[in-house]
Amino acid sequence: MDLQGKTMLVIGAGISGFAAAKLAKGMGARVILSDAKKEADIAQDFTELRQKGIELVFGPQKDEILDGVDVVLVSPAVPLRIPILQTAWKRKIPIMSEVEMAYRLAKSPICAVTGTNGKTTTVTLLGLLLETHYAKVGVGGNIGIPLSEEVLRIGAGGCIAAEISSYQMEATRTFRPHVSVVLNVTPDHIVRHGSMEVYQQMKERIFAEEGMEDYLVLNFDDDRTRSMKERAHCRVCFFSRRKELEEGAFLKGDCLVIRWEGKEYELCRVSELGIKGGHNVENALAASLAAFLAGAEPEKMAGVLKEFSGVEHRIEYVRDVAGVPYYNDSKGTNTDSSIKALETFSGHIILLAGGDDKLTDLTEFMDLVKERVDDLILLGAAAKRFHECAVAQGFPEEHIHEAGYSMEKAVELAHALAAPPQVVLLSPACASFDMYRGFEERGRDFKRLVNKLQEDFR
Repeated sequence: MDLQGKTMLVIGAGISGFAAAKLAKGMGARVILSDAKKEADIAQDFTELRQKGIELVFGPQKDEILDGVDVVLVSPAVPLRIPILQTAWKRKIPIMSEVEMAYRLAKSPICAVTGTNGKTTTVTLLGLLLETHYAKVGVGGNIGIPLSEEVLRIGAGGCIAAEISSYQMEATRTFRPHVSVVLNVTPDHIVRHGSMEVYQQMKERIFAEEGMEDYLVLNFDDDRTRSMKERAHCRVCFFSRRKELEEGAFLKGDCLVIRWEGKEYELCRVSELGIKGGHNVENALAASLAAFLAGAEPEKMAGVLKEFSGVEHRIEYVRDVAGVPYYNDSKGTNTDSSIKALETFSGHIILLAGGDDKLTDLTEFMDLVKERVDDLILLGAAAKRFHECAVAQGFPEEHIHEAGYSMEKAVELAHALAAPPQVVLLSPACASFDMYRGFEERGRDFKRLVNKLQEDFR
C-alpha cells in the first residue's frame, strides 16, 4: 500500500481514526483528520497529531474538504450514508476502513472473528491459543486496539487475532482473513444498518473474499450462521454445542473435541473450562477450532482453556458483599447477550438493566427475567419501555425499581434488596451512551460503586 505523496482524509476522531492518521502520515501521506463535532466536545488529546503535522478540521464537513483528496478512511462509528461520504462516492474517491488498511499492510495471516455476541471473549482466547504455536501474536480490531497498529507490530512470521464488527465491514472491500469466524447473528444495530438483512450482509463480508485455501468457522446451532455456508467460497467448518459433528469442533459427552480429516482430538471437559456458561462453551469451541486451523496443536490448547477466566465486563465477578456476589456484565449491550448472562445463573437475580435503548424486541428477554429475576432495577433512557414490557410479560410491578440516570442509586437499591442466595447482576441489554462514553466506563463505574459498599450498609 503506497501512500507516499498522496492525501488521505480521515473521517472520525476515534481510536481507529487516530491510528490510521498517524500511520498514513508515517507512510509519507498528507493527512487531514475531520470530525463533525467541535474539538471541545471530543474526549481526545490532539497534541500528538498536531506535532506530527496532521491537519485537523472540526465541525461541519463541507464538500471542499475533499478537494485534492486521494483516499478517504472512515472510522467505524461513522455511517457511510453521511453527506460528505456520499459526495466522495460521487467523485469516485476510494473509501476504506482502518481494518481494510490493516489488511493491506499485514504480513502475517489474520484470524478474524465476528458475531453479535461473544466476539471479545473468543478473540482474547484465540490470541492465547495462537501463542501456543506462534512466537508473535497480535490481538486487535474492535477489541479496543487498532488492527493497523497490531499488524505493523507483529510484521511477518506471526499471526493476528482480530475482532471485527459490522460497522468495520461497511467500508471494507478486499479484506481477506485466512480464518474467519461467525459466532452468531441476532438483532442488533438495526438503527445503524436499517434492517436485519443488511446487518447480516455486513457480517458476511468477513468471508466474502476468502478462497479455497482459507477457512470459515460457523456456528452450526445458529440458523443464520449455518446457512452462510451456501454463500461461502472457502472451506467451511462448523462448531456445535448441541450436535456431534462428522467434522469440526463439538461436545462429545462433556468433553470439547475437534474432529478433523479422520482424527479426533480431546481438549478438556466442560467442568475444566475457566469460563463458565453454555455460551462460553460455544466461544471456546470456536476459538479452539480457529486456532487449530491456523496451525495450533490441540495437545497444547488444554492448559489455556483451563486457565483462561474471561474478559473484563463479561459476566465478570466483582466481589461478595454480605454474602451476595456481584457480577459486571456491562458488555451485555443487547438482549441476546443479556439472555446468555441470565442463563448463567439458576435464578434469584437482582438485575440492573437499561440504558441507551436499541429498540429491539424485549419479549424473550422479559420472559427470562420473569423466570429468573427477583427484582428488576432499571436505568437510563430505556427504563420506561423496559418497565412497560416487563409488566406486560407478567413481571410483578412491585419488584420493579427505577434509578433514573444514577448508577450509584441503582447499586444502593441492589444492596438494600439483596440477600443470600441472590446474586446482583449488571447486564443492561442496552448501549451505554445515554450515561457513559462506552460500556467499559459503565462497567468500571459499577465496579467502583460495588467496591465502595460496606458490609454494614444494611
